[in-house]
Amino acid sequence: MIKLNAGFSRKVGEPNYGSRGASVNVELELESSLVGDPDALLDRIKGLYDIARRAVEAELDSGPATNNGNATHGDRRPASDRSMNGPDGNGRPSVRPATASQAKAIRAICDRSRVNADQAASQRFGVRTVEELTLPEASTLIDELKANAGSRTGGGR
Repeated sequence: MIKLNAGFSRKVGEPNYGSRGASVNVELELESSLVGDPDALLDRIKGLYDIARRAVEAELDSGPATNNGNATHGDRRPASDRSMNGPDGNGRPSVRPATASQAKAIRAICDRSRVNADQAASQRFGVRTVEELTLPEASTLIDELKANAGSRTGGGR
C-alpha cells in the first residue's frame, strides 16, 4: 500500500492590504503495483493535486465567508459585540480587523516611544486595545506613531 498526500494553498489580496487564503491536504492510499507503472502513478498524483487545487479555488472564488453579513475571516470580536451598536459593535462599519503584524508594530513603536499602545489606540479610535482596531485604523495609527516618533527625535524616519 502506498500513501499519497497532496496539498495546495493559495492566498488572494483584498482591499486595504488584506488577504485571505485557503488550503487543503488530501491523502489517498494506492495499490503498491503502481510503483511499477510510473506513468499511472504520476497520473494519480496529478489527479490528486488537481482535486486539491479545484477545492481551494472554489473556496476562494466563493468570496469571504460571512455570518449574517458580518465578515468572519480573522474577526476576533465576539458575535455579541458585532451585533451591538453598529456592524462591528463599536458603531463603526464592519471592516477587516488589524493583523497581528500591525498590532505588533504598534506595540513596538509605542514601547520605543514610551507610550501606552492601548491608550493610544483608545484615544485615537475609541477601542479598548490595539487588537480591536480595524485594518485601516491600525495602518493610520502606525503612520501617526512613526511621524510623532520622528518629530520627537528630530529625524524623518
